[in-house]
Amino acid sequence: MTLAHACILIAGILPIACAGIAKWRGFGKPRREGGYDNHDPRQWLARQQGIQARANAAQHNSFEALPLFIAGVLIAEHAGAQQGLVDALAAGFIGCRLAYIGAYLADRANLRSLCWVAGLACCVVLFFLGA
Repeated sequence: MTLAHACILIAGILPIACAGIAKWRGFGKPRREGGYDNHDPRQWLARQQGIQARANAAQHNSFEALPLFIAGVLIAEHAGAQQGLVDALAAGFIGCRLAYIGAYLADRANLRSLCWVAGLACCVVLFFLGA
């Protein structure tokens, strides 16, 4: 397994981690007291505020970023791009996504947007490797 392949796995786990953060404060509390509602999780998450709402939004965005990243890695490798560069861009994407999630949770909108653009740039460059 290449580093880039491991990064695909990590990128696939990031939205799940965000979901856990979004739901964390609701675990262990009865539903009638605002605790997590596994019978209607989407509606429960839609009612959350603050860090839980931001974690849920980060979850959605992480899922949205996933297809472009996976395609970029696979296309770069298929085109015969230098594996070290593919690995570096994939690791850069993961770093950007971790920073993005951290900025989202901290409610740092400008930093979050900068991290998002940097992660997108990693994906776009992957598409042009080996061209």
